[in-house]
Amino acid sequence: MGHYLERSSLKSWSPVRHPQKTALRHCHTPCNLKLELTGTNSSRKRRPCTIQCKASNQEGNSSEVEKAPAASSVLSFLCPLLKLVSGGDAAAPRNRFLEVASTGFSSLARQPWGSQVRTDAVAARKAQPAKRLQVYEFEACPFCRRVRESLTELDLEAEIYPCPKDSVRHRAAVGAKGGKEMFPYLVDPNTGEAMYESSDIVKYLFRTYGGGADPTRGLLESTLVTGWVPTLLRAGRGMTRYPKAPVEAPGKMLELYSYENNQFARLVREALCELELPYILHNTGKGSAGRAVLLQLKGNTQVPYLVDPNTATSVGDSEEIVKYLFKTYGQASTPAPVQA
Repeated sequence: MGHYLERSSLKSWSPVRHPQKTALRHCHTPCNLKLELTGTNSSRKRRPCTIQCKASNQEGNSSEVEKAPAASSVLSFLCPLLKLVSGGDAAAPRNRFLEVASTGFSSLARQPWGSQVRTDAVAARKAQPAKRLQVYEFEACPFCRRVRESLTELDLEAEIYPCPKDSVRHRAAVGAKGGKEMFPYLVDPNTGEAMYESSDIVKYLFRTYGGGADPTRGLLESTLVTGWVPTLLRAGRGMTRYPKAPVEAPGKMLELYSYENNQFARLVREALCELELPYILHNTGKGSAGRAVLLQLKGNTQVPYLVDPNTATSVGDSEEIVKYLFKTYGQASTPAPVQA
């Protein structure tokens, strides 16, 4: 439940004491603080402002509490701005040179993370987990990106449930499961664990499926520095649901062979996110056992490679995959219901 700052009838505002803590940075429950500032001029224009606060379980955990609203504020500012810059029809033909260049520089910015399997971390694991991990995320989010990078480095398969803005399925599912629509969100059916917070998820994955190894050096810290680069260079691709995306998910999940920092795979993941299509992610980073499977399927290990069991179609070129996805799943005649 949100808590609010009450606007007085005068020219200033008066705070209502927070029921949990007077010091707002130590909230024990998530809250949305809303205030209206009344100007001192004759027009008395009101400027609404929203401040989001993350819950904290410990008094001394103020740094985590403060970072989350800051990141949320940046994303809240960037999302509409990048959507405006990207503009146009996501399904329309794109300038291939600009597409390849922007995604290429994005991959350079995130090197070396999300490209190669940490063989030292996965050596003790004989196979994939009995049940696939479930990850709710959206492509343009830098904090979701660090989770996907760790999946590549740990050579883990996962069910990906894209949660773009204006989502009609997966965002609501996260709210129902975890109580709030915050991303990334991990569900591990093997252990019964479910959690938010990208840093907690990464540490959990390495601890549980990486033999207790520490996350790759710089993986967590670098997100705040270069994790935003792909989001900016790609101008908001993989952020907002395509208006003509299907309201209902396909009968069977699509399957994507890729690894996180592959520049061409990024283009495909963006389309999957914009169409809100759930898919099985088969990671095939350098040193991955999945490369042998990919070699049998298509005769080489180049990614991305998409398999759609709904139409018995397999496509192995990023440009062709994007065209196929929008042609097949981007023609919904009934628009999605508007989110309240």
